[in-house]
Amino acid sequence: MAIEIIGKVSATEKSPSTVDEFYFWTDKERVLSPFDVIKVRHVKDESGKPSTSYGVVEEISHITDATSHITSFLSSDFGEVDGTGNMYRLGMNYVKAKVVHNTANIYTPVLDGSQVQTCDEDDVLTALGLKKPKNPLACGYLKMYQKPNQIEIPISVNSHFLIGPEGAHLNISGISGLASKTSYAMFLLKNIQQKFLNKDFEEREDKNQSVAFIFFNVKGRDLLGLNEPNDELPDEDQRIYEKMGWDKEAFKNVKFYYPFSTNKNAEHVQSYADLEDIHRQIDSNEAFKYKYIYEKDKNNIDLLLANEEDSTGTMDSIVNLILNNQGNFGEIQTWQKFLDEVQTRIETKSTESGKDAILSTSWRKFKRVISKAISNDVFAGRAVVEGNNEVRLNDAVKQIKKNEVMVIDIARLDEDTQSFVFGDVARAVYEMKLGVDEEKLGRKRGDIPSKVIIFVDELNKYASTDVPKNSPILRQLLDIAERGRSLGIILFSAEQFKSAIHDRVKGNCATHAYGRTNAIEISKADYRFIPKVYQNMMTRLEQGEYIIQNPIFRSLINIKFPRPTYRQFKNG
Repeated sequence: MAIEIIGKVSATEKSPSTVDEFYFWTDKERVLSPFDVIKVRHVKDESGKPSTSYGVVEEISHITDATSHITSFLSSDFGEVDGTGNMYRLGMNYVKAKVVHNTANIYTPVLDGSQVQTCDEDDVLTALGLKKPKNPLACGYLKMYQKPNQIEIPISVNSHFLIGPEGAHLNISGISGLASKTSYAMFLLKNIQQKFLNKDFEEREDKNQSVAFIFFNVKGRDLLGLNEPNDELPDEDQRIYEKMGWDKEAFKNVKFYYPFSTNKNAEHVQSYADLEDIHRQIDSNEAFKYKYIYEKDKNNIDLLLANEEDSTGTMDSIVNLILNNQGNFGEIQTWQKFLDEVQTRIETKSTESGKDAILSTSWRKFKRVISKAISNDVFAGRAVVEGNNEVRLNDAVKQIKKNEVMVIDIARLDEDTQSFVFGDVARAVYEMKLGVDEEKLGRKRGDIPSKVIIFVDELNKYASTDVPKNSPILRQLLDIAERGRSLGIILFSAEQFKSAIHDRVKGNCATHAYGRTNAIEISKADYRFIPKVYQNMMTRLEQGEYIIQNPIFRSLINIKFPRPTYRQFKNG
């Protein structure tokens, strides 16, 4: 595109240029938008060569020589809306721009009268600090200016600031259905897998780095076709993929894990997936049915109490009693007998005394909380039937391979069971990375992926400000957020309202993506650092559009991304 001079810097007594921002005027017909990048020739460097300062447009205002609105009214022939008026008003636009970079690292204020120009692609990447990034990972594209001078630029982030070791964790927020949170997460994750599958990867980067993925399908059939191509990808999106040089294939090495069902004729009752699809995936050894067995999974019984307040510690005492095999709990081998023993405790008058006594009312509450979940078929009998594609999810997670994608379907489970599954998987990943059961599972340290990325939507279920402080799942998430980077456990999360998420979880995310949200949400403290005009833009962002914050970006950037390349379900 041709670089144009579009205005001049204006420094006034009330609105001076500073090291952080400046104003410039431009023609009232000139179309600019927030996030557009402009440049100004600045003072000379030590070698005598003029430097260039880059700015990002924040606010755009229009002004005329009318001293008041009544003056404007009078000059229009006393309010004649159809006439041309009896006076020509001088008008212009003036723009506030944030300084983001100077080519000579000179940050004195830009001078009044300096010419302001549009930028070409090279200028934009230089301004934002995105020119030739190390460890590049595509995160979207910039669309800037108006036709015929419009430019579309692929944007790459340094992957070390997204999945470690420099920074880690991504949080995506936005209104359900309008922000395309899952689609954007999958766009990034697909690019990560492609990066690690690239044949030249080992030659260009650390040979010891590898990655695996665990996704939770929490809505309909959203993620149940990741390994199948999107045959209905619109032409415009195909154009974007081709222009940006991005891969258009679906995910590779995908395995699906569906909740176990005892009803062989109605396996789909535990999933929104079509029965035909499940059988086809099982026949191809791409799908498995997960279940929980009392003898091996009772150690996670506390996960069923994640949403229960336990200020007196009574529930914790019951869990400890069970895990220590006290009473008859050491002889139990099935979930049903476990429930029977709990019922016995309810009906039997406590013989214990003192402050540690567990009353029948406490046992009654315990049973009420866990009964619904344990009645689900996933809490099955004692055996995993080999050859029937049945697995313990904990074992399957600990056996995950490099570049493999595990999709765990929990969409049709009740909330407590969903929490149990999520907590169990998070613990299994943690134990795998710490080397627990390594010898038992026959795994060598070099076979374990150096990074495991966990994606979960609806994070508010597990890490909101309303979740009890004693929640074991919340503790697990806090540990992942704070220590996960050093262990190679990376959290990609999404939720509708960022303000409702625990501060220590979102505070440890190096990258934040803001999709369309509402005015009430942007009034919260999480958005105070964002310029007002950008906040207002968040209420009208389109699908496929995000405002991104990352440590390597010199400013917030407004990116777009195309529709997913994997199979989409219209009635998911």
